Amino acid sequence: MQTIPLAGTNRHTTRLGFGCGNLMGATNRRDSLKLLESAYDAGIRHFDVAPMYGYGEAESCLGEFLQRHRGQITVTTKYGVAPPKKSAIIKAGRSIAGPILKQLPALKHRLAQAANAATRNNERPTFTAAQAKASLDRSLTALRTDHIDLWLLHEVEARDLQDDSLLQLLEDLVQQGTISSFGIGSSADKILALLAERPAYCRTLQYEWSILDPTIDTTIPDTHIQPFRIHHRALTNNFRSIHTALLENKPLRQRWHTLTNTALDDPEALAQLMLKASLTMNPASIILFSSKNPRHIQTNVQTADDPTLELPARQLYDLVQAERAHLLPAP
Repeated sequence: MQTIPLAGTNRHTTRLGFGCGNLMGATNRRDSLKLLESAYDAGIRHFDVAPMYGYGEAESCLGEFLQRHRGQITVTTKYGVAPPKKSAIIKAGRSIAGPILKQLPALKHRLAQAANAATRNNERPTFTAAQAKASLDRSLTALRTDHIDLWLLHEVEARDLQDDSLLQLLEDLVQQGTISSFGIGSSADKILALLAERPAYCRTLQYEWSILDPTIDTTIPDTHIQPFRIHHRALTNNFRSIHTALLENKPLRQRWHTLTNTALDDPEALAQLMLKASLTMNPASIILFSSKNPRHIQTNVQTADDPTLELPARQLYDLVQAERAHLLPAP
C-alpha cells in the first residue's frame, strides 16, 4: 500500500488508516483484537483512537495489539472529549447482551444508540496544559507505549485555546519525544476559524470529508504552509443519501453509469468509488475508515491500491459537486 510521511515526523505510514471507534462497543475484546489483526494483515499501518472510543476501553485494546506491532505502525490518539460515564455498567451489559446480539444482530444499532445516550459525557472539555498532560499520561498507560506518533486536540474550537501554556506543553512534548507531532481533530466547519485564529496548533488537521464536500483551502494565513491532513467519514450517511438518490432517479443513474462506466446502483461499487475519491482528491492525506467486517477491510485496501479506479472516482466527485441538488433532501 502507498505510504506517506506522517505529519512532518520521521515516520512513514499507510495512506489508508483504521479508525478504532468501533472497538469494544458491541464487540468484545477478543473480537476487537481480531479486527485489529485483520486490518494489520491487510496492510494497514495507521490506527486512530481516542480516550472516549469503545466506552473508554478502545485505547487499552489497541495497547494490547501494539505489543506485537509497535515498531511497524503509527498511532493517533487525542485529548479533549472525556471518556464516557458508567463504562463499568456498559462492560457488564455487553457480557450479558453479547450472546443475544449474535442471534439478533438487528438489535445492535438500537442498543448502541441507547448505550451512547446513557454514557454520554456532556461536560465541555477545558483545554488546559495540566488537564492535557494528565490525559496524555492516561493514554500512554492504556496504550502501553512511551510515545504517541500524533496527538490531536479533540473537538476543539478556536475559542477553547486560551491557555498559552498548552501550546508550550505540546512543543515541549515534541522536543522530549513523548509525541512526534500534534494538531487538531475537529469538524470541518471549525477549521477555517482555527487556521485564522490559532494557526500554531494546526500542524495537522483531521476533519470529515466525502465527495459531497468541496475542498477547503487549509493554507495557514500569510504563509505557504499546508498542514498535514487526515480525513474520515468518506461514507456514513453520505453514502446512503447518494445511493438512495441514484435508486430513485433512473435518468440520473443511467447518465452517471455511462460517464463513470460503473453500475452505481450496486452499493459495493458506489462505496468503492466514494472511498477511492477521498484518496484521489486528497492525495497527500491519510483517509480513515472503520469497519467490523474483515472482508470489507480487505476490499478497502484493494480499492486503495487499484489505480484503475482513480479516473472514475474523480469523475464521480465532479458529478456530485455539479449536481448536489439532486442528491440531498430539500431543507
